Amino acid sequence: MPYSSDPTANRLNHPSNLDQYHIPDAPPIDRASKNHYSNTYTSTPIDAHVIGPDVRASPRRPHRVGLRNRIRQRIQPRRTSQHIASPTGLGLNTETWNIDPHRDKKPELQRSKNTNFAQWVEKKVWEYNASGGVVRRWILEIISWSISALCMTAIVVMLLLTENQRLPSWPLSQIFNTTSRVASAALILPVSEALGQLKWNWFRRESKKMWDFEIFDNASRGPWGSALLLVRTKGRTLASLGAAVTLLALALDPFFQQVVEVSQQWTLAGHSHVPVANYYSPEYTTILLNGTTKLSTLDNQLKAAASRYFYQDNQAIPFGNGTRADIPVSCPTIRCEWEPYQTLGYCSACADVSHLLDFGCLTTQNDWTSNTNGSFVHPVIYPNATMCGYFFNISSESPTLMSGYLLDPITSRVEEYLLGRIMPTLNFHKDTIIFDGSINFKSLRNPVIDIIVVGAADGTVHSVRQNMTPIAHECILSLCVKTIKSSYNWASYTEEVIQTSFNNTPGPFPWTSKSVMMEGKNATYTEYHEDIMINAPKINQTSTQPFGMSRAVAYNVLNIFQDIFPSFYTAGGNNQSLLLFRETTFTTGYPRLRVLKNNPWISPNNITHHMERLAIGMTNHLRSYGANMNTTEGLAFEREIFVRVQWAWLSLPLFILLLSLIFLIATVYQTAKDKDNIGVWKSSALATLVYGGVLEDIKSQMRDSVSIGTPRTKAKKMRARLLPNKAWRVSGRLSGQLSPRLPQVNASHPPTGWI
Repeated sequence: MPYSSDPTANRLNHPSNLDQYHIPDAPPIDRASKNHYSNTYTSTPIDAHVIGPDVRASPRRPHRVGLRNRIRQRIQPRRTSQHIASPTGLGLNTETWNIDPHRDKKPELQRSKNTNFAQWVEKKVWEYNASGGVVRRWILEIISWSISALCMTAIVVMLLLTENQRLPSWPLSQIFNTTSRVASAALILPVSEALGQLKWNWFRRESKKMWDFEIFDNASRGPWGSALLLVRTKGRTLASLGAAVTLLALALDPFFQQVVEVSQQWTLAGHSHVPVANYYSPEYTTILLNGTTKLSTLDNQLKAAASRYFYQDNQAIPFGNGTRADIPVSCPTIRCEWEPYQTLGYCSACADVSHLLDFGCLTTQNDWTSNTNGSFVHPVIYPNATMCGYFFNISSESPTLMSGYLLDPITSRVEEYLLGRIMPTLNFHKDTIIFDGSINFKSLRNPVIDIIVVGAADGTVHSVRQNMTPIAHECILSLCVKTIKSSYNWASYTEEVIQTSFNNTPGPFPWTSKSVMMEGKNATYTEYHEDIMINAPKINQTSTQPFGMSRAVAYNVLNIFQDIFPSFYTAGGNNQSLLLFRETTFTTGYPRLRVLKNNPWISPNNITHHMERLAIGMTNHLRSYGANMNTTEGLAFEREIFVRVQWAWLSLPLFILLLSLIFLIATVYQTAKDKDNIGVWKSSALATLVYGGVLEDIKSQMRDSVSIGTPRTKAKKMRARLLPNKAWRVSGRLSGQLSPRLPQVNASHPPTGWI
C-alpha cells in the first residue's frame, strides 16, 4: 500500500492495538499481506533494523521492555550532524551509530564475575538438591538434624563421664553450654524447612483460605506463627507436630541449664591431731636449800592458766580468738574432725543454795571489813560488831555474814557494805570444814575446790541497802575424764563434751593437818595423802596409762586457789566509795585490796558459766603441757567441687529431638509419595516468586474493592489451590462493586510495542 503524507490516512491503516499510541510518519501495515513484511529492510544513512511481523502484529508486553533497554545500551550514538527527519517514518534520526562488539562478548563470564559468593553457594545447593532423589533434596535438613543428634549424644557421654566426679580441669560449663546451644540451633533448620514444605502441600488437594499461606509461612519462622498454626489446624495435621516442636524448643535452654549441678563436697585429704592428757605430770623446777634440801615449786603454768579467771577485767574472756585453738591442734586443711576421744581434765558444777540464807541483825565476829588485819592461818580473835544482812547458820554460835552492811553502834549509820563473799567449805590452812565438806556434791571423791559464792542481787550497793535476797551458789571444781568430739572448721575450733566421768569411790578423808611451830609462831601443817585416779572405760585409745595425777601434783593444784578463796567484795558507807576485792586473806599484816572494773563472781555475771570457763581453761593446760602429753588422730578434709547430673531435665531435649525426627521423616515421606509432583520447595522464597503469582484480575479485585480493610484483611475472604506444574487457582469474591478505572500510561517510558 502506498505511503501517504496524510497523517490521518496513515493512522487508519495501523493495527487496532496500536491506535492508542500514534506513531507519526510511520508507513502503513497491511494485515492481509503478512509475508510482505516478514523480512523487509529499510535502508537509512545511519543503520539497518529488522522489523518482524510479530512486533507489528502485537504490542510488546511490559516485561519485554528490558530487551529494548539492553539494545539501547549496546548501541552508542555518535552525533556528527543535527537531527534530520527520518525518511523511514519510524521516528529515528539520521545520526551515525557505533556498535561496540565487545559488550556482547561472553555475557555469562561477565555475570559470573559480579555474582555474590552467597548467591553462588545458594545456587550450588539448589542444583545439588534438584539433581538427585529424596535424600539429596533433604540433605541439608538431614545433616542439620544429625548435628543436633550428635551434640545431644556428646552431652550424654560427657555427663556420664563426669557424673559424681571432681570438676575437671577443662572448661566443662563452656563446652556444655556451647554444645547445647548448637544442638538447639541445629533443630531449627529441619523443622522450619519441613513446615515450609507442608505449606505447599496444604494447598495441594483442595482450595484453602489464602490467609493460611501466611500462617504457614509465619509458622516456619518462629513460635508465634507456630502457635497460630496450632490454633488454625486444631492439632490434627502433620504441620501441627512441627508447630508443637517449635514451641517446645523454647524450653530447651532452661532445661539444659538445669541438667548440670555443681556441688561442693568434702574429701579426705590426710590426718589431723589433737592433744589429750591421761596422767598429768608437770615439769617442776628443783630448788636446793642449803645445798641439800630439795624444794619443789608450784605448777606456775597451770596457776597462770587458772588466774586468768580470778580477776576478770572489762569483759568476759573469750574461749579462743576465732583464728586458733587454745590447744596445739594440727589440722593441715581448713576442716578437720575427730571421733569421740577421752582426756583428763577439770569439770565444774554449781547449785543454788539461796534457801540456806537468813536475814537478821546480829552482833557477831567481824572478819570481812576492808581494814581488818590478821590472818586466817593463825588463830586471831576478831572484834565483834553490829551487822545486818543475810547469814549462814544464823542460829548457830558462829553465824557468818554473806551479804549485808556494818552499822555504827552509836549513830546506826552504815559504815561499810558487804556485796559478796566467797567461802570454801574446806579451809585446809585452818583445818576447818563446814557443811561436812560439801552441801550438794558429797559423792565426789577428790574435789579441787568446793566453794559458796554469794553476791548482791543486782551486784550493786543499792540491792544490799534494800535488804534484797542475794544470789548464792555452791560450786565445785574437780578432776574428771571428758569424752569429747572435736572439729576444726575455717580456723574455728569447737568441742562438744559428750560424757564426763568422776571418781565417786568412797574412802577416808584425804587431808590431815596438825599444829606446828614455825619461826617461833604457831602454824598449821596440812598434807594430802591420796593419789587421784579415775577409772573410766577407754574408747578409741591405745594407751594403757591411767587417768589421774599424783598426790604431790594434786596438792600443788589446791594451793593455786588459796589466793582467791576465801575473799570479800566490799564498799564504804559513802555512795562514792570504790568497790574493793579483798584477797590472800591467809597472809599477815595489812589486807590486800584489788579494784576490779568487772567482778566475775557477782551479778550480773553468770557464776555457773564462769566456772565452766575456768574448768575449760585448766583442762586445756593439762592437754597442752606435761611430760606425758599424747595426741589422738583425726581426719583432715578439703573441699572439692563435684558434678551432679539431674537426668530428668534432659528428658525434654531428647523428646524434642525424637519429635523433630518423626516430623522430618513424615514430611519427607508425604512429599515423596505425592503423585501430583507438587515439588520440594520447602520455605524457598524463589518458589513463592516463580509459582506464587496471582492473576491480574484477582489483584484488581483486591485493589479496587470498596470494602473496608487492608489487602491482607481482604485476603481472608479468598480461597486458593495450587495446581501442580501450573499455577494458583483462586476462588471467592470480594464484597462491593469495582470502580471503573482508565488505563494509565507511564509517560517516562516509550509506548508498548517499541523495540
